[in-house]
Amino acid sequence: MSENPQDPTWPIPKFYFMVDWGATTNIPFQEVSGLDIESVPIEYRHGNSPVFSKISMPGMIKNSNVTMRKGVFANDNVFWDWFTKIKMNTIERQNIVIKLLDETGHPTMTWTLQNAWPTKISATDLKPDGSEVAVESIEIAHEGLTIANG
Repeated sequence: MSENPQDPTWPIPKFYFMVDWGATTNIPFQEVSGLDIESVPIEYRHGNSPVFSKISMPGMIKNSNVTMRKGVFANDNVFWDWFTKIKMNTIERQNIVIKLLDETGHPTMTWTLQNAWPTKISATDLKPDGSEVAVESIEIAHEGLTIANG
């Protein structure tokens, strides 16, 4: 096997990525998780079936919420500002683009969350004897996930 990182026989490393949302680009997130979708199965059995089991067929598509974590910076309230825009059945929706980058900084895979909006924000925990950086997280609902390569 070749040691060339661009060789298609090697898996892509996951530690170099970029997040753009709305007009804001390259937000420094520490972690992004929940990039998955599923088809909820529909089970059915008609009454005169000689087989004593149900059949399954694909049903509605279910999008998981995406969770993003980032360090807390002075005067950075972007999560809270977006969350406070929630009013009775209205919210500012944005498309969020997550790009997995190669060693030159070019996208190798791109996930796009359509019509995303915040459902939960978690502030950092506070400990007097801790030595970690402060990290906050945001959970985002969306109406569709698309994936593009290259």
